[in-house]
Amino acid sequence: MGEKSKILIIGGTGYIGKFVVEASAKSGHPTFALVREITVSDPVKAKLIDSFKNSGVTLLHGDLNNHESLVKAIKQVDVVISTTGKTSTDGSSPLLDQFKLIAAIKEAGNIKRFFPSEFGNDVDRVNAVEPAKTAYAMKAQLRRAIEAEGIPYTFVSSNYFAGYNLPHFGQPELSAPPREKAIILGDGNPKAVFVAEHDIGTYTIKAVDDPRTLNKILYMRPPKNMYSLNGLVSLWEKKIGKTLKRIYVPEDQVLKQIQESPIPIKITLAICHSVYVMGDQTNFEIEPSFGVEASELYPDVKYTTVDEYLDQFV
Repeated sequence: MGEKSKILIIGGTGYIGKFVVEASAKSGHPTFALVREITVSDPVKAKLIDSFKNSGVTLLHGDLNNHESLVKAIKQVDVVISTTGKTSTDGSSPLLDQFKLIAAIKEAGNIKRFFPSEFGNDVDRVNAVEPAKTAYAMKAQLRRAIEAEGIPYTFVSSNYFAGYNLPHFGQPELSAPPREKAIILGDGNPKAVFVAEHDIGTYTIKAVDDPRTLNKILYMRPPKNMYSLNGLVSLWEKKIGKTLKRIYVPEDQVLKQIQESPIPIKITLAICHSVYVMGDQTNFEIEPSFGVEASELYPDVKYTTVDEYLDQFV
């Protein structure tokens, strides 16, 4: 293994970005974070930015809307990882700003690998309804643009963030697993995948200099973290020593609920439908022609299991 690649993370102070920055710094990669002036002066983010500095991260000032600042930052590194946000509540999308990033990478001409802001379901293999369908289509459009420009890439399909999705068991209004009744979308049998955020950071950084992940989709499907809603409820019942009442919601009811809900709950429910009813995270085989699986590539990573993760809620 030669010298470790220099990594630039865009969106590093965001929800998943901070875990990627931490993993990069921890693994000894020269790590750079692109931050906007407005972020630096945000008191909430100031603490995080201080912790970045203490870990040896170099802060570069710039913005996706400032082409020169982007090109200048990109020219200092080998790898660009984007962790910019999801679709915002008003329907506008920071994801689309990534087309500006593609233009800057193309102009800089020195990037060995680009990780666009994916970190979810595989957008080329989903059966989602609106409004999730449009959000996925945007990410797919971005993939096509990266391929067309011939930019070397890795697309990270990390499936569900454990911290964000595991506590509510497919009921977005809950902040902890249910104690009385479990509402189960569909028949509760398709399996979802839950990956702890720090493990997503670790796996992503391990893939940076790995030739096996070049121009491939890096899937995260740790075997102990694949659960159906029925399986999840059973595991939880064992932990709390209590049987929950299971209420099954047929698909037509789920679809009706999606239609009638306001944004942003509408998007969350549409993604839940894709994952828990359609089984979009696990209903296909990973073929070597397009993808590799993280826990197989990096068996040395001791990932947090769903079982362990749920202990904090008991």
